[in-house]
Amino acid sequence: MKSYLVCLVAAWSFISAGASFADAPIFIKFSHVVAKDTPKGKAAEKFKELAEAATKGKVKIEIYPNSTLYKDKEELEALQLGAVQMLAPSLAKFGPLGIKEFELFDLPFIFQDKKALAKVTEGPIGRELLNKLDAKGILGLAYWDNGFKMMSSNRPMHAPTDMKGLKMRIQASKVLDEQMRVLGANPQVMAFSEVYQALQTGVVDGAENPPSNLYTQKMHEVQKHLTVTNHGYIGYAVIVNKKFWDKLPVEVRTQLEGAMREASKYANTIAQQENDRALEAVKKAGTTTVYTPNEKEKATWQAALLPVQKTMEDRIGKELIAAVNKATH
Repeated sequence: MKSYLVCLVAAWSFISAGASFADAPIFIKFSHVVAKDTPKGKAAEKFKELAEAATKGKVKIEIYPNSTLYKDKEELEALQLGAVQMLAPSLAKFGPLGIKEFELFDLPFIFQDKKALAKVTEGPIGRELLNKLDAKGILGLAYWDNGFKMMSSNRPMHAPTDMKGLKMRIQASKVLDEQMRVLGANPQVMAFSEVYQALQTGVVDGAENPPSNLYTQKMHEVQKHLTVTNHGYIGYAVIVNKKFWDKLPVEVRTQLEGAMREASKYANTIAQQENDRALEAVKKAGTTTVYTPNEKEKATWQAALLPVQKTMEDRIGKELIAAVNKATH
């Protein structure tokens, strides 16, 4: 019954949207799972501002942050059904959707820095990956940066061996599952909105996050230790329901694409700033000990995790991984 109602609502939304495109306004629901004051949250608000200005009020962007509309396990299905028009899910979400190539972004130490990352997201490899979404009824508009991940738990983690036995929350990604198992940890797939409570109650021992996610979700209040491993990357793809987008008047679509380009520049500029500020705020809060590995210790983390790239070749594609390594070195 629930599925039938969702489909009915989706069908009606398409009919209504098609009938109202000649009139103003066109409503676009933009759902995401993080707080408003994260890089993604601020970028969504910037897009709303730019899009509404560019279309002179013809388009109204309704933003639903912090899983208020859909949790991260539900949002992709909602987009495909047309119940929501725009999302910015983490890149790890596309593996379970059947596009395993996106899991290259989950590979530990695949990107040395933001400059190396940009060579992929702003180059032909990034565009080819977004094009693969078309077959799922999804159009990829842009990549938004978040940041590099750090390990948190209630145990000091100065070396990879310190991870042994920890129950670590991960996104639904085979790569992240393998990453944690290589470290001797026990991966636990869990929705982002549920992580704080799970950490608080001991359902999981730790997680991996950029500082902005850790701080805005107040995870630092229930995590005694944070290690600046910068071992992996979290980014987002801004996506829309393809049928909805294709039905938009060409002029409106062009205006929205321009607004998205500007919002993406903004998103990718503020991400590092927001993460730096969040890390300092975590240190200032005094509830979490922040440990930064020295060069020798960082090399130990890299040595422990780099074999995951080889293990995941059959899943992601040996040639794709090689192409990324070639483009970024």
